Amino acid sequence: MTEQKQKENGETIKLYGRIGSPLAYMIRDFLHRSDIPFEWIELRSDEEARTEAGVSGMNDSRLPVCVFPDGTRLECPTIRQITEHLGWFHDPSRSEYDLAIYGAGPAGLSAAVYGASEGLATVVIERFAVGGQAGSSSKIENYLGFPHGISGADLAERARDQACKFGAEILLGREGVRGEFVPGKGVGYLADGTKIVARATICATGVDYRRLNLPDEDRLLGAGVYYGAGASEASLCRSTDDVFVVGGGNSAGQAVMHFARVAHTVNMVVRGDSLHASLSQYLVDRILTAPNVKVMTNSEVTGLNGSELLDAVTVTNTRTGQSETYATHWLFVCIGGDPRTTWAAEVGIVRDSAGYLVTGPDLMQDHSPPPNWPLDRSPYYLETNMPGVFASGDVRHGSVKRCASAVGEGAMAVALVQRYLVSG
Repeated sequence: MTEQKQKENGETIKLYGRIGSPLAYMIRDFLHRSDIPFEWIELRSDEEARTEAGVSGMNDSRLPVCVFPDGTRLECPTIRQITEHLGWFHDPSRSEYDLAIYGAGPAGLSAAVYGASEGLATVVIERFAVGGQAGSSSKIENYLGFPHGISGADLAERARDQACKFGAEILLGREGVRGEFVPGKGVGYLADGTKIVARATICATGVDYRRLNLPDEDRLLGAGVYYGAGASEASLCRSTDDVFVVGGGNSAGQAVMHFARVAHTVNMVVRGDSLHASLSQYLVDRILTAPNVKVMTNSEVTGLNGSELLDAVTVTNTRTGQSETYATHWLFVCIGGDPRTTWAAEVGIVRDSAGYLVTGPDLMQDHSPPPNWPLDRSPYYLETNMPGVFASGDVRHGSVKRCASAVGEGAMAVALVQRYLVSG
């Protein structure tokens, strides 16, 4: 059964697993971001594992178990296996495209809509789920045209449908690992060996979540430690739970207000001395007036405690040096990210000191194009120092880290791609 029919019929995927399973969390996160209806069935004992999930016990390696509405049962499935069963996993239909877009966040999806609608043979390569980091947001309230707000997953799903309607191809579960670029053609090599050839390229890969770099962080990932706004996990929180959110930006603020509706208390851990420097005013007002939200300024999480699950976090005040340990099973880290641009350095594309792709006017030195620039004209506004390779959204140096800005840059990048394809 297709995902659309599944929604229309009100049918859901059932996911059986135990709390603290990193794979179960990854699947929940993927299904939520992909706007796929699902039911999480938490197993609490060996007996429940046998009777509910049909496995031998809580430690059975077949967990988690994913059961689709058509009766298909996948044991300990990969994201790729799930996308294949949803009918979302495809091979490229063309040997060459006009436009290849890497990343299906707001910038990439916008570029896909505008590229395909303008008649460009367009392909989008996405390693996980459509929507990027914005797809994990519980509610985006300052996006034009949605006065009551919209979830990141819903916005991403609408954009995906729109891009596909115009003929864009979206290749999910694929990751670009290497590129070769010459004027007039780019070749992207994917991790599974697939080769994407295109006349122009837009890099909209966004950023990877930045980590706390604490002992046991990797071990507790998905077992109490989560990156991003955690919209898929809010329904699992109880009214007696204390939640910690690290970060002072809009994504952290949205997560705080989302969890405040279901948790006992939400503690917002912020490195700065106030929220005003990096948070939209409407979120500042809501956070400061929420009765069950505590803002911990000049503070950092400096320790994680727990064996199989996160049991407590240590928070240190950076001014006084005093530390205190708090019991919790929920820590959400929203402290920005680092761009995934190692491939760019390997092919000579200019990056700034933080790894972001430098484009357009920022490439100019004393009013001259960068060294080895082969064309008579200067680089277009969103163009890198490699002709025909553009960057948009969070991965670009100097970009405004907002969803609407990313969407705008995606549309602008396509306009510049068309100019490049016509005149070079």
